[in-house]
Amino acid sequence: MLNNSFIKSLLVATGIIFASASFAADSDANADVNDVAIHGYDTVSYFTKSEPTKGNAKFTATHKNTVYQFSSAENRDLFRANPTKYAPQFGGYCAMGVALNKKLDVDPTAWRVVDGKLYLNLNKDVQTKWLSDVPGNLKTAYDVWPSIKDKPAASL
Repeated sequence: MLNNSFIKSLLVATGIIFASASFAADSDANADVNDVAIHGYDTVSYFTKSEPTKGNAKFTATHKNTVYQFSSAENRDLFRANPTKYAPQFGGYCAMGVALNKKLDVDPTAWRVVDGKLYLNLNKDVQTKWLSDVPGNLKTAYDVWPSIKDKPAASL
């Protein structure tokens, strides 16, 4: 059960994010105005280094009309060989937000790999709430995602 202060914080954050961020042409992918995902972080590094690592614009790959940046050619090539293994779930939107019928931007340092899949969260406070019931929140998020994935974030 969510408490009122958590919901208020989430709604405030949602308003700030929707006012300040632009999203990729595809509404099911969270990206900036240049279609760059995860604020330019290397999605493969979450798996290979167990930590977020900033990518470099000279090592890129495109997946579902979204540009991913990598810290090395090796990581880029790993991604190209199996993008579904490394791409964040829910199009890179906040996993807890999806469970709450929202598409929220993420803090690349608020992350977790669960059962071989990368999940990102809005911030560390939201991640703490998400981690309190990962199986329940994932079930809810996977149930919700099909109904919101094609909707613009600002409409939710």
